[in-house]
Amino acid sequence: MVFCIAVELIVVLVLVLVVGWNYGMGTQLFGWIEQMRKPVVKELDISGINSPYAVLMQVRGGRVIGEINGEEKMYPASMTKIMTTIVAIENLKDLEQEITLTNEMFEGLYEQDATQAGFQPGETVRAIDLLYGVMLPSGAECCIALADTIAGSEADFVTLMNEKAAKLGMTGTNFCDTTGLHDANHYSTARDIAVLLKYALKDDTFREIIESPYHSTPGTNIHPDGITFYSTMFKNLSDTAVTDGKIMGGKTGYTGEAGHCLASFAEIDGTEYILVTGGASGTGIPHINDAVTVYNRLGAAAQALKEE
Repeated sequence: MVFCIAVELIVVLVLVLVVGWNYGMGTQLFGWIEQMRKPVVKELDISGINSPYAVLMQVRGGRVIGEINGEEKMYPASMTKIMTTIVAIENLKDLEQEITLTNEMFEGLYEQDATQAGFQPGETVRAIDLLYGVMLPSGAECCIALADTIAGSEADFVTLMNEKAAKLGMTGTNFCDTTGLHDANHYSTARDIAVLLKYALKDDTFREIIESPYHSTPGTNIHPDGITFYSTMFKNLSDTAVTDGKIMGGKTGYTGEAGHCLASFAEIDGTEYILVTGGASGTGIPHINDAVTVYNRLGAAAQALKEE
């Protein structure tokens, strides 16, 4: 019986290879096989960094290979906007849809010193530009505009965010807003944010946005020359190269209560990894320095495996 099953599996594998080759997928198929055969780092010591919360995860399979208090409650700050963005993408029927920002969408943002992308009340912009405005410059007004347009209010949009979190198994997470502005009941874990980013990276639009160092909008009724956004991660990252790889994208976050946070991903030796860190204190860019440190350490470990 076992022998018959094994033979059937071999036959199926051969058929997959033949069909794939006939459809021009031979190189890709053999690339996948080579990737599966290649030794990968299964565990990494990520201690000694600035952040008290951290999770390092393989994108394929979701294996956690390093963590510091990965299941402990923390405040996610603007890493929240990863969820805002992916929920918006999945609920927008047309990314070219034009949305007019109203005065009501800006209420409370100035008082809370929320980061904004630069749009103004009365400005009509495309949904795709609001999505870039959420992820790159961390624009709070873009979050509210998308939430109001999609769900009718920020509160109703947050319900969609929490429903998505539940579906993804983010059991240590509760969202109260779309922006990540501090609320004692707005919390997550490093592992949950890693699970979220792993999911979001499957979406081509999300991946294109988070991998962009900058984005220029077309002209609008208020900004005839458009606006150029810059990624809050890339503008503070002098070199994306790390040992045996490259940092591909990320979303920063900061509040006084959350500290410096970063959800990033990198390709090391042909394998993608996610690193989520939170709670780093001090001035400067301790969260970005942590990412460079961990990814360099991971690259060195990958090189060592190849030399064995």
